[in-house]
Amino acid sequence: MKLLLKNPIIYDGTISEPYTKDIYIEDGIIKKIDTKIDLKNVKTIDCTNLVVAPGFIDAHSHNDFFVDKENADEMILPFIKQGITTQIVGNCGFSAYGFTDDSLYKHLSGGSLFKANKSGNLNEYMNDLKGKLMVNIVPLIGHGTTRTAVAGYSAKALTKEELAKQMKIVEDALKAGAFGGSLGLMYVPGMFAPSNELIEFAKMVKKYNGILTIHTRANSKIALGYPLIGKPHIEQALDEVIVIMEKTGVKVEYSHLIFVGKASWKCVSPMLKKFKEARASGYDIGYDIYPFTYGASVITVVLPSWYLKLPEKDRIKPLNLFKLKLIINITKKLLGIDYSDMIVSYISPEHSKYEGKNVLEIAQEEKMDPFKMYLKLVNLSKGKGRIMLGRYYNQDIIIRLMNDDLSLYMTDAWYEETGTQNAGTYQAFPFFIQKTRENHIPLERTINKMTKATAERFGISDRGYLCEGYAADITIFDYNEICINEKIPDQTPKGIKYVLVNGEILLDNNKYTNKKSGIILKKSLSND
Repeated sequence: MKLLLKNPIIYDGTISEPYTKDIYIEDGIIKKIDTKIDLKNVKTIDCTNLVVAPGFIDAHSHNDFFVDKENADEMILPFIKQGITTQIVGNCGFSAYGFTDDSLYKHLSGGSLFKANKSGNLNEYMNDLKGKLMVNIVPLIGHGTTRTAVAGYSAKALTKEELAKQMKIVEDALKAGAFGGSLGLMYVPGMFAPSNELIEFAKMVKKYNGILTIHTRANSKIALGYPLIGKPHIEQALDEVIVIMEKTGVKVEYSHLIFVGKASWKCVSPMLKKFKEARASGYDIGYDIYPFTYGASVITVVLPSWYLKLPEKDRIKPLNLFKLKLIINITKKLLGIDYSDMIVSYISPEHSKYEGKNVLEIAQEEKMDPFKMYLKLVNLSKGKGRIMLGRYYNQDIIIRLMNDDLSLYMTDAWYEETGTQNAGTYQAFPFFIQKTRENHIPLERTINKMTKATAERFGISDRGYLCEGYAADITIFDYNEICINEKIPDQTPKGIKYVLVNGEILLDNNKYTNKKSGIILKKSLSND
């Protein structure tokens, strides 16, 4: 396809000031950027007063589990309408690939969060998706997936033979083009892996010059698995990350830096100081963020493991309920959250009336004690309900992180087939732009984080920058019109006009063209 973008305000992905030149695209590549390019018989888009930027790169996604669904168009389109053209997938220890043909545990793929359509290796995944993608995919190999492939959800340390088999899967994925790996230390089975296993995984990622993304063991002042005495658990979790870097030299992206609960907000300065000190010591570490003060979670988020393991008949015994209520109250107090911070996303098809309301509101409507109402919702959903948990941080913290040199931007969201949607699926990147305008942050700085900075961080060689010879992944928007509706999380944001993926127009004046021009990108081993 030949395409000419006329009179755009070009933000090229760097932190340089914008300029105006025409852009000519042919066969998916930016062929020419110059003043007054005039060509006949070429499709032309008048970009007067519109910002033309590199296609936005989502630094943390889980859409590897959704791009091959039957209704993938419906699931991925909200991300396209945010201006996103590339997503980095396989995060939090879970990738939709990383299984051997002889694995006995394929049915466990994705853990409790996701479900892969087909459990195989990365090469098979790539072949299955040729010609089917709307966005570009940058794959990481998940530690949790590869551990599951050899040992299921076992809490035991891997044997020498199992560890060798796991590392073979990881190495095969890196040779196939994975850009690195990911750890999910808050999830089964990643939480069971001893230090030596994590080090071996990180060493393998380092061997192929990859990046390691890490969902740490704690995102709050207190968390399970740590003693109550000592420094905040979120800081102890970062210490573990730094030890992994010290022992391996691997490049690390700290996944979704959040501070869950008001009590954790005092940790912002110490955490940022620790990041800067690690960088000053020569370790390559950064982090990604999203623009909302809340995030998706499971309804059992504050329930202790001992209670969840009880048979149903034992859960209702007065002593167990007394003990549970005491622990939850202490947890809420220590975290700085309450039932009013738990907004119900999904309970069951029969209980949609609860969706969009917080637990305290529901309790008041039904004239119940909030604790009893919360347990009722858990039981109605059979423990599988979803909530949006508030107080991840506040607006001041978000703006502070946006202004920090080490932050990148992401969605960490996916399309829900039941219940209410996560606003990140529809609105994250436009919301970053809206906050940029409202808080007088230079737009070139925000676009840099969404594009070139993310591409360079993950080793993506031909995206994230508007220059001749680069792939024509482009997002065109009206900066002054960009706006989201926080009260309607699944509403398409205003202002995104056109989205190009590999030179094809996927979004034409905000309308989907049914094109499938996305590809799975492969990391070049020549750079190792």
